[in-house]
Amino acid sequence: MSDTPHGGEGSGAASLKAPSSALHSPLSAASCWIGLGANLGDASGTLQRAVAALAALPGVWVVSVSSLYRSAPVDAAGPDYWNAVAELGTTLPPLALLHALQAIEGAEGRERPYCNAPRTLDLDVLLYADQRIATPELTVPHPRMAERAFVLLPLAELAPERVSAAQLRAVAGQRIDRVADQAWAGLPA
Repeated sequence: MSDTPHGGEGSGAASLKAPSSALHSPLSAASCWIGLGANLGDASGTLQRAVAALAALPGVWVVSVSSLYRSAPVDAAGPDYWNAVAELGTTLPPLALLHALQAIEGAEGRERPYCNAPRTLDLDVLLYADQRIATPELTVPHPRMAERAFVLLPLAELAPERVSAAQLRAVAGQRIDRVADQAWAGLPA
């Protein structure tokens, strides 16, 4: 996951700025995909709590959660990461969702001492409906998601139409292991 966890400048993809009102106004229900990652402490337990916290947010419901993966850090040192992707439905506008994710990270002790530092919890807005957003605070689609197996493999489980075979081939050399099926998240069937 990124250290500017919810996007940032320089995605390399063509971006259109979303109208300001779309970033702040409630929308009808939108589908969005959130990357979850952790590599400090009880990482798998933290991710379970994060899924529960997402489900408890007003205006948010968890549609599905991918299998749980373990991967080597990308562009960083430290312990392996535990990763997953959650598909959410939400009536929250993008920036309100971002701020809710940051509050969940903070509740789990997330600190940002330096770029790509190990973390107790990282929650990234990967996709928000079909919107393209480019602001100083939020970039969607996530600017580095296509470079990371720990995002693409779990996303492909939930939304295969959003991940191309070429993208999967591009990250095939990254070490990633599926360690648990979708039951890890403790969601009702």
